[in-house]
Amino acid sequence: MASQSQGIQQLLQAEKRAAEKVADARKRKARRLKQAKEEAQMEVEQYRREREQEFQSKQQAAMGSQGNLSTEVEQATRRQVQGMQSSQQKNRERVLAQLLGMVCDVRPQVHPNYRIAA
Repeated sequence: MASQSQGIQQLLQAEKRAAEKVADARKRKARRLKQAKEEAQMEVEQYRREREQEFQSKQQAAMGSQGNLSTEVEQATRRQVQGMQSSQQKNRERVLAQLLGMVCDVRPQVHPNYRIAA
């Protein structure tokens, strides 16, 4: 009986060692998967940065010419606004006098479409 119990003990120990090896293998596999995932994420991030930089350079090249156009349009708009403001200041008194003259100088007259009922 002692030999059977010793054999059973050996089997149990072997089973325990096998379970530990399986657990270690699973841990290594999980570690490798995690490491591969991190490496893939770094590659994706690097690719994204490269593409973003390429996009920025293309956008800068395209916007460089448009940037000049936008400043020219802004300057033209400012000149037009300044011209309108100076014109308004210059003609303000004359327009006010003309409006007041039309409003205050009422000339009563019969409308041409008015018919006198007979």
